[in-house]
Amino acid sequence: MAGYLFGIKDLDDLIGGVKEGTNLMLIGPPMSGKDDLVNAIIFNGLKEGDSSIIVSTRETGERVLDWFSDNGLDVDSSDLGVVDCVTKTLGIPTSDDNHIKRASSPVDLTGIGVRIGQFFEEYLVVKKAPGMRFCINSLSTILMYCNLQTLFRFLHVFTGRIKASNSLGIFIVEDEMHDTQTIATLKQLFDGMIEIKETESGHSVRVVGITPKPTPWYDFEIDGSNVTIGKPE
Repeated sequence: MAGYLFGIKDLDDLIGGVKEGTNLMLIGPPMSGKDDLVNAIIFNGLKEGDSSIIVSTRETGERVLDWFSDNGLDVDSSDLGVVDCVTKTLGIPTSDDNHIKRASSPVDLTGIGVRIGQFFEEYLVVKKAPGMRFCINSLSTILMYCNLQTLFRFLHVFTGRIKASNSLGIFIVEDEMHDTQTIATLKQLFDGMIEIKETESGHSVRVVGITPKPTPWYDFEIDGSNVTIGKPE
């Protein structure tokens, strides 16, 4: 029995779930549903009692939490933490709360790391959550502000922490924003990939590295937290 299910029946049936301590790259073009897909995976875990941490480099913490509230999650009673890397860059005066901790910017890797560590301590050590789902959305934004070597060292620490804590890590990358060498370097940190591509009818998804062979490409649609998988190509 695998440690984590995506909560997307057809994909879960196909790959049999994801073992504990797995780190995945989620890569696809802009406007391809990456954010909603990873949110749905986190949402489905929260419903099963997992805790989750989202590092948001593009949206404020409040907007991230709004997505979950709008889809019917009782955020106040959920172990969902957001490391907000946006609000302070906008000059908005605000403070931290139970669900949002704020870093100064997407390039503040030290501050981001400290806040991630605080949530890890709260959820896994103090509350002893049965599972942890962790996401950085996105690595591409961070790479706009720092070099690849610095990001690689930062990620090496946290992918290691994912493995050691038997958690599930998903790290979003914007396809076509980076050269092949950058992608190849980042891939070294991950156990597999969730790939999204554009098609004539919309977008397709497949999973690579979790099973001996990549899954087929499947058309998919997302309506809030519900992900519908179509027939394979």
